[in-house]
Amino acid sequence: MAAEEKPYRSLVKAISWRMTGTADTILISWLITGQFRAALGIGFIELFTKIGLYYVHERIWNRLDFGRVKPAAKDNFDI
Repeated sequence: MAAEEKPYRSLVKAISWRMTGTADTILISWLITGQFRAALGIGFIELFTKIGLYYVHERIWNRLDFGRVKPAAKDNFDI
């Protein structure tokens, strides 16, 4: 049986990914609006909403077998 991810691993992955994504959102928002404060506000809001969305998304995918290969059964006669 393949190793299953623990919930805290999904949470840490979500946070690290959102740090990267939020920096991108702030940059894009700043380029579009020309206002750095507005860009920070947009980035701050999306940081928290998207962490939650990503966490739920990860936990759902962790329950699915789609794209996983189950290891072959090992016979007890191997030395």
